[in-house]
Amino acid sequence: MIPLNFASDNVAGASRPVLDALVAANAGPMPAYGADPITGRVAEAFVELFEREVEVLLVATGTAANALALSAALSPWGLCLCHEEAHVIDDECGAPEFFSHGAKLLGLPGAGGKIGADAVAAAADALPRHEKQMPAEIVSISQATECGLVYTPDEIAALGEAAHARGLKLHMDGARFANALVSLGAKPAEMTWRRGVDILSFGGTKNGCLAAEAVVVFDPDLAGTLRRRRKRAGHTLSKGRLLAAQFEGYLAQGHWLENARHANAMAARLAAGLAAVPGVRLAWPCEANEVFPILPKRVDAALRTAGAVYHPWSAKSLPAGEAVGPDEVLVRLVTAFDTRPESVEALLAAARQGA
Repeated sequence: MIPLNFASDNVAGASRPVLDALVAANAGPMPAYGADPITGRVAEAFVELFEREVEVLLVATGTAANALALSAALSPWGLCLCHEEAHVIDDECGAPEFFSHGAKLLGLPGAGGKIGADAVAAAADALPRHEKQMPAEIVSISQATECGLVYTPDEIAALGEAAHARGLKLHMDGARFANALVSLGAKPAEMTWRRGVDILSFGGTKNGCLAAEAVVVFDPDLAGTLRRRRKRAGHTLSKGRLLAAQFEGYLAQGHWLENARHANAMAARLAAGLAAVPGVRLAWPCEANEVFPILPKRVDAALRTAGAVYHPWSAKSLPAGEAVGPDEVLVRLVTAFDTRPESVEALLAAARQGA
């Protein structure tokens, strides 16, 4: 039976080069706690990737990467400005607040999951300068956003300027960093520190790793306490080579970019096919590896009957003037590095039949 699971890129396993690198790293003893040669090589690979010296901390989950990254800039009485539906505020069970010992996240509105430089400036400037009010200390953006849109380098630069002018740092949640990067056709440096990003959560798990994420620090001032914070959070793995090995297989010979290109291509194919089904329209353009169609309920029912797996989605960030009707449903479908073209075609056939 052709699989029709488009619930998330988290449902995919690990890619072959990543698994091969893990098997190779498993042979024989090596120093523990990141003192192994594989971790050293991966640190050098990140330096080459970003074209500058960086501090790199490997962790096992995206939640840990985001929470640790934000904790580097947040005091217990500080505020993080982010989109009101950002992953860090909606889907991490308070981990950023917990890791920073009481800081808060302030959600800002924005179509398509994006926040703009003007919104950040207005929100930061409107905060009272009084000891009773928590001060803004960092801005966090998701690349790609929770609605599948991608921040352009110019948009990132504007956010960086707005943040830095007010003494704030800029964090990028790059859970789908590779998908956004290939969508833009940019280099990693052009999507991060050259545009004002101070600290990055670099995702691997959604794009072919087993369980591997990295905190990449561009601003040396933020690196000071992170290693102890990681240990205290339980993310300094004794067998750290097995985290590093995943990144070695992932980054080698552009494998990570190849995975992302395939996932994005499958999403584009799915988006174009669904947009051609009568009664279906796309809530937002497909810019990475997620598709957000507004489906007639009869099409949704046909897809479910065919065995398709996907999630309903929030309509809060729809463009102005757009709405989901009483006989419609907004859903999210996600493709991955291992999504098969026949799975896309089978889902489209079921949608056409339901229409």
